Amino acid sequence: MNWMLLPLSLSLYVRRFAVLCVMLLGALIAQTVAALALPTGVSQGPSVAGITEYRLANGLTVLLFPDNSQAKLTVNISYLVGSRHENYGETGQAHLLEHMLFKGSPKVPDVNTEYTQRAAQMNAITRADLTNYFATFPASDDNLKFAITLEADRMVNAYLRKADLDKEFSVVRNEFEAGENNPGQVLTKRLFAVAYDWHNYGKLPIGNRSDIENVSIENLRSFYKTYYQPDNAVLLVAGKFDPALALAEIAREFGAIAKPTRTLPKLNTVEPTQDGERSVVVRGKGDIQIIAAAYKVPGTLHPDMEALGYAALILSNTPSGRLHKKLVETQKALGVGGQPLAYLDPHPLTFLVVQKAGENVEALREAFLNELEKFAESPPTDEEMQRTRTVYDNIYESMLSQPERVGLMLSSYIALGDWRLFFYGKDNHKNVTAANVQAVAKKYFIRDNRTVATFLPENAPQRAEIAVAPSAADVLKNWKPTTQIAQGENFEATAKNIDARTQISSIGELKIALLPKKTRNETVQVRMSFNRGDETSRTGRENAWGLARNTVMLGNTKFSRAQLSDELQKRKLQGGAMSFETRRENLVAALELAAQILHEPTFPESELELQRKESLAGLEFSKSEPAALVAERLGRHFNAYPAGHPFYRESREEIEAFVKRYTRDELVKAYADFAGTSNGEIAIVGDFDPAAVLAVLKKEFSPRTSKAPYARITSRLSTPPAINEWIDTPGKENATLRMSTSFALKRDHPEYAALWVANEIVGAGGLDSRLMARVRGKEGLSYGISSSFSVGVYDAVASWGVNGIAAPQNVLRVERAVLEEIASAREQGFSAEEVARIKSGVRGSYNQNYANDAAVASMWLDRLDRGLKFADYEAFIDKVLAVTPEQARDAFRKYVDPAKLSIVKAGDKKKAEAK
Repeated sequence: MNWMLLPLSLSLYVRRFAVLCVMLLGALIAQTVAALALPTGVSQGPSVAGITEYRLANGLTVLLFPDNSQAKLTVNISYLVGSRHENYGETGQAHLLEHMLFKGSPKVPDVNTEYTQRAAQMNAITRADLTNYFATFPASDDNLKFAITLEADRMVNAYLRKADLDKEFSVVRNEFEAGENNPGQVLTKRLFAVAYDWHNYGKLPIGNRSDIENVSIENLRSFYKTYYQPDNAVLLVAGKFDPALALAEIAREFGAIAKPTRTLPKLNTVEPTQDGERSVVVRGKGDIQIIAAAYKVPGTLHPDMEALGYAALILSNTPSGRLHKKLVETQKALGVGGQPLAYLDPHPLTFLVVQKAGENVEALREAFLNELEKFAESPPTDEEMQRTRTVYDNIYESMLSQPERVGLMLSSYIALGDWRLFFYGKDNHKNVTAANVQAVAKKYFIRDNRTVATFLPENAPQRAEIAVAPSAADVLKNWKPTTQIAQGENFEATAKNIDARTQISSIGELKIALLPKKTRNETVQVRMSFNRGDETSRTGRENAWGLARNTVMLGNTKFSRAQLSDELQKRKLQGGAMSFETRRENLVAALELAAQILHEPTFPESELELQRKESLAGLEFSKSEPAALVAERLGRHFNAYPAGHPFYRESREEIEAFVKRYTRDELVKAYADFAGTSNGEIAIVGDFDPAAVLAVLKKEFSPRTSKAPYARITSRLSTPPAINEWIDTPGKENATLRMSTSFALKRDHPEYAALWVANEIVGAGGLDSRLMARVRGKEGLSYGISSSFSVGVYDAVASWGVNGIAAPQNVLRVERAVLEEIASAREQGFSAEEVARIKSGVRGSYNQNYANDAAVASMWLDRLDRGLKFADYEAFIDKVLAVTPEQARDAFRKYVDPAKLSIVKAGDKKKAEAK
């Protein structure tokens, strides 16, 4: 469960540096909902873009959003409670309660097993102002009824047992510890804490370690009974379902809950106007330097916030933003980011800048703050304003065809007072002017309103008075919605129908799969994969090719990096040159642009130097990162190839040496020798004209042949002696544990399905797997642990392993528990119930993928490469359904031998030994 705050407006990020500003924007679909016969006690409210609101007599708000274009069903419930509502000494309580609601209720005692059997994709999120739970199922009346029953029952009848709390608090604490390994997350915590004197926004939802450890079950139950009530919740059902049935079930299950008699607590705290620049220094393990500057701004409903969102994007966009141009392109910094978030009350608008450890942080700080606070002296240009509008419009449009994200996206607006605020923002952001942006920058981006890494006293302080935001009713009173969107067809996404609809063809060695169908918002998914070279031609050149391939977006013969970024927006191409989403009207132009990117890169020297510095900083970061160290050690241990071989597992030092020494000429030569688009696979799924697509593929892709003829490289099996090692990472709050073994097995082997079932039961089956049930559920030692199983398609090379995290002092206990579970599976095997549970979910899991156009496009690449169709997936499902408990046990016993397991742990050894 993710406790991090989700943004309302656009956020930009600093790649590869654990400083992530997540952007969440969305939009919904205009779809007329037929009037329903209302059950007793239900009244109908407003309707916008296919979403209709209903109210129950007990205060529950219901939103129905039917969409028959994909066979998926999403149920999301949002409670208007978050970390802002927590009392002193109870930080993290809202998030901990979120975890506890997965421990069962009378009607659904085993939530996780039900989710697994129904192939549900589920999660929950706690934020400052709300908590929401969501799950996406294969569409069916039974799943609809189950989801409604579950949410109604656990709204007021969740078990909340002390025995469960005693285990779960340490799981949440481990989630806290995992965040402590991340310099960006630690800095964010400290930044918010220093920025606020009184308001609970200064405490992030994950909470304080001691509060998590000492939470009272009585207080948790009281918190639950106060806030988990129908008058404090919004239920949304989206996807393929019968609205009449849904409303009837909601009225029956939720309508039985009495209207609360309690009064919700009133939160009185108003943060006083900041009276001077504030600073904080965070010292901890890490290999990069981060500076954050936060300026307090009004609640999100305030009219200034739209202009502030524009200001943040104009400043922090990469590569066109002002901060990038002034700091990154001049090599003063490695990356920048900006982060507007959704809050009811005044909150920080945060900007970030990252540089390599040891460089002049004070000089960067001065340049960084100067660019922010002199922004108002140089108002946005017409080009900057248009670029920002285009980015916003494209983000809104990109979400129009994804009803399963509706609940998560609308939650931010529900927390602000009304779900319709989303459409209000969509319609009104275009009214922002350059003068508006300049005015808000002048008002808020001032010295005494900022929190950064240094504090300086001042005799003549400046004040930024934070205005009170209007109510949702005031904002919406004169607004009229305008959203319209094309509808998708009711395509039943089965393997048989996918095979029947898909047009398979080839142009020489280029294999093509085209699946045309009407989609919501006329979206199209494009996936490509191209073959190159053989073992001889690729030996010693993988690094140069890999770097060249990954830098094609830095510029080409027609566009600079910044111009290319703008061109992607104009053509609504979201993604990279070989994997992207676009719309019907833009597909041909997007394919032409993708071909131009792949065929004509120029590898600008200045951009390559920025890339070099970024890569070296990432390698520096990995020096002390437990997960990276463990992965490298095991990868090297199981390496089966000599140095220079295309599949050779390099050390971090070898990679670093290459990054330091490579030349532009080396990359140009590698790309010239290997690049080509005439041999490979292309899959396109969505709303498009096949004839037009084939024409552009024939013109732009098939003629470009690689100079190095392609031949598949045989994979080799390595079975080294088992090792058990600890890599010491002093000062790291979280540790990583991995186990791995290798063996000879191919995907067409009769035992493959049986071992697949065994792996699902042991550790790949989510919260209901044996490892999660033991290590997380029973002993509360880890936030996450799982097993993985990889098997060769062409060669008999397979591996099985375990990956988990824990506090250093708990790692040895986790290791012991895992080995005991492996031994138990080998000795006692699996129950008929466990095998049946995996079987019940396998078809639903595949059906979920069939209903996802992006997944189908990716799956077609694999099918084309292997000369198969989707019917082969169904054949595998049939094999899984035929597996017996004895076959699963025998396969696991044969291939997973504890004596051959290599185990590597990384963490603070001193903390582990102190235990």
